[in-house]
Amino acid sequence: MRVNPEELNLKDKLVSINRVAKVVKGGKRFSFSALVVVGDGEGWVGIGKGKAAEVPPAIAKAVGRAKKHLIRVPLKNGSIPHDVHGFFCGEHILMKPAKEGTGIIAGGAVRAILEVLGAHNIVAKTLGRGNPFNVVQATLEGLAKLKDPEAVKKMRQAGPTVSS
Repeated sequence: MRVNPEELNLKDKLVSINRVAKVVKGGKRFSFSALVVVGDGEGWVGIGKGKAAEVPPAIAKAVGRAKKHLIRVPLKNGSIPHDVHGFFCGEHILMKPAKEGTGIIAGGAVRAILEVLGAHNIVAKTLGRGNPFNVVQATLEGLAKLKDPEAVKKMRQAGPTVSS
């Protein structure tokens, strides 16, 4: 489902900045890569990675890419509707809904996504190396698996479909 990013009140959060060196004949060329998450605090979230010779253009590129790849995540009472696992490369993220007043109990990269997403009560655990890019990808993959309880209820009430 595509959405116009200008219609949403998006906030961005910087997850990591990395200085990258390319070795060339005359020495080393340095550039910066930035990993950014954007979200509206009401269920829309996206991630982006940008690379440039200076930090501000790298962040701007990352924000632009994140706005192009937004996904909708169903939220229920400031938390996620059910437990979910996310996998990407060597990372494994476990996310569980929590009671009101728990807050966000999560590591750095996962916390950044959950804050811009709008989840207030959630427990998450990163199982793996902790590479920020892979952690963010695994978290987003897990959040994409979430199903809206109302949609599942309607689907179950509709009954099985007959296919021949």
